[in-house]
Amino acid sequence: MQSKKLFKEFLQYVTLNILGMIGLSCYILADTFFVSNGLGADGLTALNLAIPVYSLIHGCGLMLGMGGATKYSIFRGRKETANANHAFSNVLCLTLILSVLFFFAGIFLSEKITLILGADGNVFNMTRTYLQVILLFSPAFLANDVLICFVRNDGNPKLAMTAMLAGSAANIFLDYLFIFPMKLGILGAVLATGAAPAISICILSWHRISKQNHFHLQKLKFFPSLIRDTVSLGIPSLITEAASGIVMIVFNFIILGLLGNIGVAAYGIIANLSLVVISIYTGIAQGTQPIISRAYGCGDWTDIKKLLKYAVVTTLLLSACIFCVFFACTDSIVNLFNKEQNIRLQQTAASGMKLYFTAIPFAGFNIVLSTYFTSIERAVKAQTISLLRGFFIIIPMTFLLSRIWGITGVWLSFPITEIIVAVTGLILKYSEKTLRRK
Repeated sequence: MQSKKLFKEFLQYVTLNILGMIGLSCYILADTFFVSNGLGADGLTALNLAIPVYSLIHGCGLMLGMGGATKYSIFRGRKETANANHAFSNVLCLTLILSVLFFFAGIFLSEKITLILGADGNVFNMTRTYLQVILLFSPAFLANDVLICFVRNDGNPKLAMTAMLAGSAANIFLDYLFIFPMKLGILGAVLATGAAPAISICILSWHRISKQNHFHLQKLKFFPSLIRDTVSLGIPSLITEAASGIVMIVFNFIILGLLGNIGVAAYGIIANLSLVVISIYTGIAQGTQPIISRAYGCGDWTDIKKLLKYAVVTTLLLSACIFCVFFACTDSIVNLFNKEQNIRLQQTAASGMKLYFTAIPFAGFNIVLSTYFTSIERAVKAQTISLLRGFFIIIPMTFLLSRIWGITGVWLSFPITEIIVAVTGLILKYSEKTLRRK
């Protein structure tokens, strides 16, 4: 493909997907803002304790959506229409199975999960309410993630973006309505979050109604190799989301011991801002994925190299801009979530932000590189990057550095981890003597 045409397509997919992902990430950020202003530090702590469950659900949805849509694009690139439809049908079936499991966990296990997450007497009921309702809405979250990935890979990134933004806008409006005029508290926040994917799905349905879709349900027939490949390619997305939840649990546990609930509330501000920042990099990665997978299906390695270069350069430029904004406006940003004007909360969150967000260029590079490997069916390399940054380095690093430097060590564990993983990713990338199809 001509360079100008390829770059134009890259810009279209990435810009639309960044906007959509920012909108999607605003589910939780809006909750953070309205909960902090409506329910104070206890509400913010409860929200932060429950978010890991949301991350797990969202991660499972992305695992099926990204893995299935990647196979779908590759099959489409190879003109294998029947296999492309089988990829969609098998993913929908897996989505239904996971939906049932999460739904029943919400009915029967919400209290036990709340205890495991560390909620104490002051915030237990709020945490349990948020967690239970999130689990009951899990079918909508899972279906929305899967459909967004398939619609985007089916050549309609604009509709995918519109659906994500509409869902987020509805979430923000309903957050305000339920928490303030209707005074529903934490229940209102989670109901607003749960309504957002349902609205998004309604908009995504236009892709089928307008007969623009090329993926269709086939008579159900399980293909073990296809399911294995789908899950394998989607696991990095699951690891990234689930790991963020697990890391949040670890951070909460350590910070509770160091600073108590105020420390967890401060981390809640940082963690939720981080969700928005990471969503930008996810937008770059997922926006590039359909084009890379299509080029891979066609065997066009020249375009693949160009697309990876575009993605990395875009990541570094945006990282510089984001870091400058955070560094210059730290106090103002934290103040938005500190209605009670708690001086300790303000100081803890502000100092933590400046250290924590030094990681962003490296985190962005790692996300882009992991998705690149997924797009060309290098599942093991993608999983290696995701596992290192999600589990094997960040968790022991957090325990080690917190012992040495206390709360400063907690904040520094994230950038140090991402730097180590970025170096590892470069080694994995350039260890390939030749780029060739498997």
